[in-house]
Formats: sequence, C-alpha cells, structure tokens
Amino acid sequence: MLAQMSLYAIVDIETTGGYAAHHRITEIAIYHHDGQRITDQYRTLINPGRKIPNYITGLTGISYEMVKEAPRFADVAREIFGWLDDRIFVAHNAHFDYSFLKKEFELAGISWNTKKLCTVRLSRKLLPGLPSYSLGRLAGSLGIAIPDRHRAGGDAFATAKIFELLLRKDGEGAIARSLKRASRETILPPNLAVSDFERLPDKAGVYYFHNAQGQVIYVGKAINIRKRIAGHFAGEAREWSRSNIRNEIHRISYELTGNELIALILEAQEIRRLWPRYNQAQKYKTEEWGIYDYQDRNGYLRFCVNTVQRGAKPLITFSSKGDAWNFLWEKAREFDLCPKLSGLQIARGLCFSHQSGTCRGACLGVETVQIYNCRAQGLVDSVLEAGETLALIGRGRQAEERSLVLIENGVFLGYGFYRYDAQVTDFESARGYIKTSRENRMVQNLINSFLQNPRDQEVVVFG
Repeated sequence: MLAQMSLYAIVDIETTGGYAAHHRITEIAIYHHDGQRITDQYRTLINPGRKIPNYITGLTGISYEMVKEAPRFADVAREIFGWLDDRIFVAHNAHFDYSFLKKEFELAGISWNTKKLCTVRLSRKLLPGLPSYSLGRLAGSLGIAIPDRHRAGGDAFATAKIFELLLRKDGEGAIARSLKRASRETILPPNLAVSDFERLPDKAGVYYFHNAQGQVIYVGKAINIRKRIAGHFAGEAREWSRSNIRNEIHRISYELTGNELIALILEAQEIRRLWPRYNQAQKYKTEEWGIYDYQDRNGYLRFCVNTVQRGAKPLITFSSKGDAWNFLWEKAREFDLCPKLSGLQIARGLCFSHQSGTCRGACLGVETVQIYNCRAQGLVDSVLEAGETLALIGRGRQAEERSLVLIENGVFLGYGFYRYDAQVTDFESARGYIKTSRENRMVQNLINSFLQNPRDQEVVVFG
C-alpha cells in the first residue's frame, strides 16, 4: 500500500556507449506514475556533443543527424531535474540509467540524489522462474508490447507497464523494503541475489564473479571481501561503472586466505589459471620494475631502476618502482656505493652524500674505477647468488590457524596453513605444510616486493 501511494519517475535513456564515465545521453523519456497509472510524460532527443558509434545507431536508430539540432543536456538539465525531483526513480537496470543522469547533472552543476528501484531486481524477486529478465524478453513473457524497441519512449513505456504489474504482485512489501536506506537492492548488479552478497565475509581473501553459465568472469583480492565488493557496486571504483560486467554477474564465490600476502599470490595464480574476461589489466599489462647494471664511458659500474621490457635482463625484478628503489638503496648502503652512480640521486658534480662525507667520490673520479667497481661488483654478486631460504608466517583463515609462505634459495615455493600450536623449526617441517606451486613471474615479483616491507608477516630464516 505504501508503494502505491508514492510518486514515481519511470525513466529510460539511450546513450553513445555502455558506461557513464566516457559516454553521453542521446535520448531520455520520463513517465510520471502515481502507483496506479501513468499521469504524464516527457521525451526529448539530446545532442551528446560527440559522434554516435555506428553500432549504436544500428541498435537504436539514433544517428548524429537526428540529434545535431537537439538541445545539449545542460540546456534542458533544469527541466529534466524538475521531472525527477521528489519522485522515486524507476528504471530497468536502474544503475545504468541513474549513473548516466547523475553524471550529466554533475556536469551541469546540479546535485541530484534520490531513492531508486530496479525493475530487473524486482521482477526476479516477484516473478521468479522466467527464462530471461532482459526488457524485451521479460515484456514478451508478460504479454506487454513495446511500441518502439530500443528507443527511450518505447522502453520507458514498457518499463512502466511492468512496474504496474509488479505493484499488483507485491503483497508482502518487497518494493517498500527495497527503498529502505539499509537495503542493498539499489547498488547490487541486477542479476545478483541479495543473499549472495549478504553472506560475504569481512575477511581477507580472493573473490570470483560468475556469469549465468557459472564461468568466472573476474577475480579480485581484498583485505575485507565484503567491503571491497560493496565498493565495486557502489561505483567507488570508476572502472566498475561499466554496465556490461554488472549485468553479467549472477553469483559470487570466494576463498579465504587469512592475510593480504596470500590473497595477492592466489589472485595472481588464479588469473593465469582461469583467464577471466574482465581481468584485462592483470592479464596483459602487469607492471614490472627491475634493477639494471651497466658501465659508463669512464668505466664505472653503475645501476638504475627502470621498467622491465621484453628481452631485458635485470638483476632482480619487483612489482613496484618503490620496492625496487628501496632495495637498491639498501644495497648501495651495504656496499658503500655512490648514490649518484647507483641512479638514486640526480645532481651535477659530486653527489649530496659526498658533500656530507658518506660517499668516497667516485661520482667525480676521486675514487678510482678499480676500487669502486670491486665494491659495485659485490652488489651484483649478492643479487645473482642464490637467495635465502625462509618462511613468511602470518594470520590464518581462522583464529587457531597460521599461514606460511615458503621461499627456497630466493624463489617462491608455495604456501599453506597450519595449526597455531604447531611448530615450524626447519625447512623440511615447513615444506610439509605447503602445496608446491609452479613458479610464476608475477608472484615472484610480489614476493621480492613484500620482503622489502613484510608488514604483518613474521620472517623465519632457515640456516
């Protein structure tokens, strides 16, 4: 009854593309509804100020020729705001339409926030068991004709008719509950059940988004899985405003890891095992930083930090520039090397450290090439020699458990978990707790970086 007494603005838009951060509106239709019937309507084409892609014209029939004389959104923003103000926003896949309008209002200098309802989510709840909840197929299942498919006016009219049916079906107050501030209904993807989100833990781990066929389409890691995923869906991360991934998410699964390090390792391994569709950045553009050695024209052995390119052979690699930089600083101090010749300072003439008395002057030829290079070669040898065998011990998945990451001769061997009251006293006892992994270059870079700042991990070095 409360839902039927409210005032609604039922909206559909057409756009130049799939996500609000980079695309614009080309058409908008708004139907006013009083909970019983349509009471008024508004519709206009919008000049997006950019080219309309051919595939969008093929889908909607809207070409740039049609909109070039139409008003810009800013020209009609106040008028559209008046049609939406003090009304509950209703749309089929509401996040999509809402995100575009919110962005357009922001560009026009208008602050707009309102309660919203998604007819996809409501239809799944109140009309379960239908073969599809896309607007066209849902309308077909319900016997609702769409007068002008893929145009704002026709799609908004069909959404209004579907909403009227949902109002009549809502005998238990599902719509009113969806409008409550604490409800997740307004931020979750249209095909994801609230129960699937509510069971997510507030613990560290790796999470998986599945499509309708159960395939993993995205893998992520988090210190707090629930908080991280809520951030995705609330639009706090710009890349998650893209509607296509939201529409494909039907289920979420997860695996607890106990701490950030193992979450990082597992995420890197799982992306390369599953090759999820939406993990493009991690699949093809992993950032690597390396430490390189070379001789300058005076014969001094020098070092620098730079990105790793194909065919390059750095002494050691890391997952971030900062970690590579910190490692090189430690080594320069250990072998008493000039910071300028180590690529750590940019200065004309003598380096700042020589001026303070901590550099022997190789940067200006005061120290001979032979003496300086002997120490510099010590840095190279120390990096190229087999690294230490050690374990990184951290929080486990439960209170009575601890995690273990094992490194043999500087190379990642695997990770595992063991009871809190067990003892890890030597390499062989530690090895018994882990599942050996194939070496993964990205994982090795993570380990090299993490060893620069173990944070909450205890480092146990074996003899």
